[in-house]
Amino acid sequence: MVKLTKIYTRTGDKGDTGLGDGSRVAKFDPRVAAYGTVDEANAAVGVARLHVEGELDEMLFRIQNDLFDVGADLCTPEQEDPKYPPLRVSDAQVERLEAEIDRLNQDLNTLRSFILPGGSPAAAYLHQARTVVRRAERECAELISQEKASAATLRYLNRLSDYLFVAARHVNDKGAADVLWVPGQNR
Repeated sequence: MVKLTKIYTRTGDKGDTGLGDGSRVAKFDPRVAAYGTVDEANAAVGVARLHVEGELDEMLFRIQNDLFDVGADLCTPEQEDPKYPPLRVSDAQVERLEAEIDRLNQDLNTLRSFILPGGSPAAAYLHQARTVVRRAERECAELISQEKASAATLRYLNRLSDYLFVAARHVNDKGAADVLWVPGQNR
């Protein structure tokens, strides 16, 4: 359990930070970049939540909690037989996202073009969150290419960007209010 009594520690004043296992790395380390962008994605989802309600808000609340799990997973390097087993993202979290994508997607109008982010404030903020999640996904993939890290985090982020795309279409009158790209329209 987390217990914070003092917010600043001064331990990072020289450009390094502590990981979940107690080791220290530079603040620009790929692992820190990945979980830092996950934190940014969580904030973007929080802004999107201000524009939705009901079941979609409940889903996004669960996602925000999951994103803390993703961050906790990423900030703790994998090791053999750790003294304290770290929190790891589970396949069940990925599967829940897939089920929610399928449910939201079943009533959407067929997509016949790429979509420009917008249509409604909620959709625009969901698309913004999606782009931040895509960046987190790229940074997570880079981390995994350089060192051992949880592949479930990458799967979760990949599914989450799909979820946010479908959710944006859902709040745009089930796709009817999507803003479609018209190739070459302004030539």
